[in-house]
Amino acid sequence: MNSKYNRIVLMILDSAGIGEMPDAASWGDSGADTIGNIMKTRPVKLPNMQKLGLGNIKPLEHLSPVENPAGNFGKCALKSNGKDTTTGHWEIAGIVLEKAFPTFPDGFPDRIIKDFVSEAKVPGVLANVPASGTEIIRQFGEEHIKTGKPIVYTSADSVFQIAAHEEVIPVERLYEICEIARKILDGEDKVGRVIARPFLGTSADDFKRTENRHDYAVPPPRENLLPFLQEKGLDVVCIGKIASIYDSLGVTEDLTAKNNDQSIDQTIKAIKAESKGLIFSNLVDFDMLYGHRRDAEGYARALEHFDARLPEILAALKENDLFIITADHGNDPTAKGSDHTREYAPLLVYGKTAKSGVNLGTRGSLADIGQTVAENFGVELKDGESFLHQISES
Repeated sequence: MNSKYNRIVLMILDSAGIGEMPDAASWGDSGADTIGNIMKTRPVKLPNMQKLGLGNIKPLEHLSPVENPAGNFGKCALKSNGKDTTTGHWEIAGIVLEKAFPTFPDGFPDRIIKDFVSEAKVPGVLANVPASGTEIIRQFGEEHIKTGKPIVYTSADSVFQIAAHEEVIPVERLYEICEIARKILDGEDKVGRVIARPFLGTSADDFKRTENRHDYAVPPPRENLLPFLQEKGLDVVCIGKIASIYDSLGVTEDLTAKNNDQSIDQTIKAIKAESKGLIFSNLVDFDMLYGHRRDAEGYARALEHFDARLPEILAALKENDLFIITADHGNDPTAKGSDHTREYAPLLVYGKTAKSGVNLGTRGSLADIGQTVAENFGVELKDGESFLHQISES
């Protein structure tokens, strides 16, 4: 197998969308632009992403395009019906969803809650509403400590989230009841993810979620990028929440990372190790800490911090590595509400032996990224159009 690149490093800046999709209004997301609207709040210093071509994708306040970007640039549409983590990541791997995962804007029906309480053997539940994770523990955390009832909540995304104080419901027990919920939520109720959301603290004023979050995703169809690469004897090194999103299907190594810095550290570690195939990482803080909480300033600082660390990643790349930066959806912290936004994902592609300055345009799907990886390693996905030939020297 003569691959153009020995390894492809794919990094997801979770929720860092770059402007509304044509159908954004039908999702209630008219005007959404995660990166663009953050850049309007103040001058955000992103010199390293600027050099790769971030400002060449579209006009951005305080970030002009560069004449000769070191990388290649474009943006990807989300072709699937959805705007959540699972939908975006699955599409990257070549799975385009025509039917969205179910959502529960009024909370979960009694039949689900009744089965959950019975099978998980819990004394009932609290909340059962769509909510911000930090707000829900502030509102119900003290009652949870008194009663031992887990806090169940959802969002505009297809998620069943269970928050519990680690000293009331120990982490392993929380994981156990999440696994029970995962089994119950099937058929028409098959949400994209069940998520354990443990927290600590003594009162509403100091409750804080811990890094022991764990996601229980729906297993994806086997016909996707990760198993295809594994079956070819290639490495599929996953960092952060990537393995859980794909239910570990096709994953050859799972490196733990609970925040952006840990994900960057683990990505650099993986790049420095010997491997051949895919290194796939997710930087979760953008979405979890700043997008959902509508913290534009926190998001801006997190982008600046990532940009400051970007040279470490680029320096670690070997001669025959390809590095791709993208997102899975948007989560505009200047928008109303607290949920994801229907946006294009930025696309930056860099390699020491790759072409530079190529405008990859507006791609029809995030699956174009997966198809590019697939073509490089001699496999093919059923969806997506590869841009490998556009960025590779012949």
